Amino acid sequence: MTQPPKKNDKRPGAYREFQKQVEAKQRRKLHSLQQGEHKAWFGLGMFGLVGWSVAIPTLLCIALGIWLDRTVTGRYSWTLLLLAVGIALGCLNAWFWVSKEHEAINQQRHQQEDRHEL
Repeated sequence: MTQPPKKNDKRPGAYREFQKQVEAKQRRKLHSLQQGEHKAWFGLGMFGLVGWSVAIPTLLCIALGIWLDRTVTGRYSWTLLLLAVGIALGCLNAWFWVSKEHEAINQQRHQQEDRHEL
């Protein structure tokens, strides 16, 4: 938590540093109030996106594995192998979407901070 500098703090700019921290918190709070319900629905949508981005490749790979197990006789289970491949592909896909959204949020935050510093 941000604490104001002590009265006997002789550092130059201690109050200015504290003022900048308070202003940044105030901007974040106002921004979250303006976003309001949109942010909550966005978060739920992101959960859905991550879930489906893992589920779809996994299910497709399982279906391909079942078909291969019925068509090609072999010692190994294609279904299990492709299940692992599908989960790995889905996790990579989810990581891609989450990192892309994280970069967009950071970029938006930096743009807002740059506008307020001017």
